[in-house]
Amino acid sequence: MSQVQKFENGLETIGWRAGTPLPQAMQADWRLARVIAQHRNGYRVHDGRAEQVARPVPRFLRRGAEPAERPAVGDFVVIDRADPSLIHEVLPRRTVLARAAAGERYQRQIIATNIDAVFVLMGLDGDFNPRRIERYLALVQGSGAVPVIVLTKADKVDDAAKYTMLGELSALLPGHVDVQAINAKDAASLAPLAGYLGHGNTVVLVGSSGAGKSTLTNTLLGRERQSTSDVRAHDSRGRHTTTYRALLTLPSGACLIDTPGMRELKLTGDEDLAAASFEDIDALAYNCRFADCTHGNEPGCAVRAALEAGTLDPARWESFLKLRDELAAASDTLAAQLERKANARVANKALGKRVIDKYGRR
Repeated sequence: MSQVQKFENGLETIGWRAGTPLPQAMQADWRLARVIAQHRNGYRVHDGRAEQVARPVPRFLRRGAEPAERPAVGDFVVIDRADPSLIHEVLPRRTVLARAAAGERYQRQIIATNIDAVFVLMGLDGDFNPRRIERYLALVQGSGAVPVIVLTKADKVDDAAKYTMLGELSALLPGHVDVQAINAKDAASLAPLAGYLGHGNTVVLVGSSGAGKSTLTNTLLGRERQSTSDVRAHDSRGRHTTTYRALLTLPSGACLIDTPGMRELKLTGDEDLAAASFEDIDALAYNCRFADCTHGNEPGCAVRAALEAGTLDPARWESFLKLRDELAAASDTLAAQLERKANARVANKALGKRVIDKYGRR
């Protein structure tokens, strides 16, 4: 058995991909594990044989450390054989699903890493909101994972209503985005999702509370593992039955990451709206007479012409403008934060040099 195989042994059961780069200074007394749950007080990791509680070494928690660089659910990490409760390193991530954390202070919050597909769940009841899907797609687009729109509660509506909603949603989405309507309680109904849940694949579930994430998880597991609850009658929203992110292994050999319902979906500032679901508007803008057209009253504006001709839905245009302005604000906030950090590093170096000049090195 090679040195690499020794470290990788058993990890294929929790989504390890051969060829994942190991730290250059991988020590003989270190081993690999995957973060399968994140709590307020620490993490749970799995090494392919058993799971245990772990915490990151102090450098991950020091003041000024970038939160996005700390371990997250889905990460492959290095732990110590002598003290397996310590996480020493986070291996390079092949995909990352993130959002901006709620609140006024900009902070990038990682939802899951090393994922192959993102199942965006939305109920075919009062939860149905195509505009929300546009926002989810903007977030998923930059993750490196494949978006799959999963419309749950297909058993709650008749065929006519179901096909109407499917048509409404499909008209907004790029042709490559898969849309499936399912009954999350019926295992046979989940057959269209099987191609994403093959051995070694990792899928993360996102969506509002009450969309059916926990129900879908239980059906895929074949047992009641996640607690579920009824939704409110007036808006089809549920209580947060899932309170933390957790990675589970499925009978198919896939890994499934369930997440709490998301009340707020803030863009990070890195999204590409055209690549997400607005390439039609991007194509229209390309045909404007002026390259810097603001799509107001300029002559030869292809966007205004499409709005006036009725070929561009005004609600879709308003949704685009809202996301575009939010993206611009998030980008500005991110740039300002990076500038502050860069200035702080320069100031610290200058201070360190003055101290050394005055007192010498220790």
